Parts: sequence; C-alpha cells; structure tokens
Amino acid sequence: MAKGNRKEIKKAPDFTLLLSVTILVIIGIIMVFSASWPEAMMKYNNGYFFLRKQLFSSFLGFLTLLFFMNFNYKYFKRLSFPIYVFAIILGLLVFSPLGKEYKGARRWLEIGPILFMPSDTLKIASIIFFATFLSNKKEKISSLTEGTIPALIIIGISCGLIVTQDLGTTVTLGSTLMAMFFVGGMKILHLVPLGFGTAGLLWLAIKDPENSHRMNRIVAFRDPFADKLGKGWQAVQSLYALGSGGIFGLGLGKSRQKFFYISESYNDFIFAIIGEELGFLGTTIVTLLFMIVIWRGIIIALKTEDIFGYFLSTGITALLAIQSLIHIGVVTSSIPTTGITLPFVSYGGTSLIINMAAVGILLNISRHAKIERG
Repeated sequence: MAKGNRKEIKKAPDFTLLLSVTILVIIGIIMVFSASWPEAMMKYNNGYFFLRKQLFSSFLGFLTLLFFMNFNYKYFKRLSFPIYVFAIILGLLVFSPLGKEYKGARRWLEIGPILFMPSDTLKIASIIFFATFLSNKKEKISSLTEGTIPALIIIGISCGLIVTQDLGTTVTLGSTLMAMFFVGGMKILHLVPLGFGTAGLLWLAIKDPENSHRMNRIVAFRDPFADKLGKGWQAVQSLYALGSGGIFGLGLGKSRQKFFYISESYNDFIFAIIGEELGFLGTTIVTLLFMIVIWRGIIIALKTEDIFGYFLSTGITALLAIQSLIHIGVVTSSIPTTGITLPFVSYGGTSLIINMAAVGILLNISRHAKIERG
C-alpha cells in the first residue's frame, strides 16, 4: 500500500496541458504588448506600461500554477466551504466603500495598492464548493429535494452575487455550474420550469433601464452595420480587424484597429487584434491550443477515479471552454458583446492568476489520474 502511494505521488503532471497553457500565456504577453501600445503611450507616455504589468502577473501566475500543481487537490474538499464563504464576502465588499467603479461598472475591489475583481475568485471558489456538493450527493443528484433544489440554490447564490456587476461573467459561471450539474446526473425534467424562469430573469436584466447598454448590445448584434457609428461600432471594428488580417495577417505590431478604433483591444477584443496582425493562421493556432487544453481537461476528468476530482476537473475545463468560446463568439459577432476576457491571453492580473491557479489544480488532478504520459 505504501509503495502504491509513493508511486502515485511521483507521477508527472500532464505535460501537453502545461505546454499548451504556457504557449498561450507567451502569446498573450506578446499580443498585450502590441495591442496596448497606443493606449499606454497616450495615457502614461510609456508604451511598456501594460507589458510590465502583464509580465508581473504572468510571473505570479506561474508561481501560483506551480504551487497548486503540487498541492494535493483533495484538501480542497475539506476547505471548500470556508473558501466559498471567503469568496462571497469579497464579492459583497464590492458594494462597500472598498468597491471601485471603472468604465460604468462597479466590479472592482481596491485594498491598498491591490486592485482586483472578486468575481474571478468567486468563479473558482464556486466550482470547488459545487464539486464538493455533487461528490457528497452523488447518489441523490437526481432527487428534487436533495439534489436539484440545493444545487440551484448554490448556483443562484453564486450568480446572483455578480449579476448586477457583470452579466457576461454571470452567464459564464452559471453555464459552468450547470455543465457540472449535467454530467453529475441531474434530472432534466426538474429544470424545465427553471429554463422559463431563467429566460425571464435574463430578459428583465437586459431590459433594466439602469443598464441600457445591455439592450444596445442585443440591437447591435442583430445588425451591427445598421448603426456602425453608434451601437454597432465595436462589433463592426472587430470584424474589420479580422477581415483585414487575411490568411497571414498584417504583421506583428501592424494593427490599425488598435489605434482607438477598438476599445479594450488588449482585453475584451484581443482575439480581433490577433486576427488582424497574425491572420487566420494565428487565430487558428490560438483556437487549436484552447482545443488541446479542453481535450486534456476532458481526458483528466474521465481518467480520474476520485469522484471529487472528476467534478472539479470537469468544472475547471468547462469554465475555460465556455469563457474562451464566448470571447471568440463576441469578437466574430456570433453572439452579443459581453466583455469576457480570453483566458491566459487577455490583459488582466486577477483573471490570469486565477485561471493559472485553476490549471495548477487540474495538473495536480492529472498526477492522480490514470492517463498515459508520453
């Protein structure tokens, strides 16, 4: 028994997953530098301003990844409740004097020199807590009173806390938790009334007069060229960027749309700049790297014998898949604008560090899974 435990501890993490994420982070550093140069020069008279921050966040992200890659994920089951409560408290602090509004949205928390988004912390905390719930209720997940209702309460608390801050993040987290619930064996008939209720709540959120930009995004999505100088500006400029890139792109650093035609070009619309500078070839490489990450995540989940590890790896993989899919969908005008970053690539310290921590957990699970290595 002791010999078996030693052998399990010495297993190497999934190298393909680690390599793919590392390449994505490197691409992100390069593209953030390129896309942010004009704004960095205008606002800070320093073209390296955002690059330095992204390099520092990447360094912290890799340290976080290495830590969680070697931290036994099974301890998270024991710590899931305090982690979840802590994340909820951070989310509530956004509505306190510590909360900071940026570009019309109050979703930031400022504690001394540290500025971060609690919603990113809540995403991974919710996945850990929900994985614990599903693993404890594995025989009763299809039950209405012991499975469906408690699960929906957890999802409701997690999503309800951030719906007023960011509808896009709410949809991402809600979809992730529902994906975990689905693979756990939920009874679909129980969710029919929920589907109508959720659709109604989303419609009310979109029609909220205090958040008129949400309806504007729906209108722009239906026909962005109908008002290409107004509501459809962002979508149209993104399509121009992708179209002008062609097969091989205009060349690294030669984007025209990043010169204040696309706002958040180094963040919410970085995939458009990749398409403009590196062309269809560049976007295909990035998309394939994400497909590899998702594929390895699925393999790790399927090869994990521990039920908690199964749900945890499923949740992390679903989060990365859904978030990357939404970002690419927005940039290609396939779905309405949501303001979702591209994992590992977009600018943003909180998002990058949390996503790399999540991959670290996934890599640790891979060390206990029965997967082929080599």
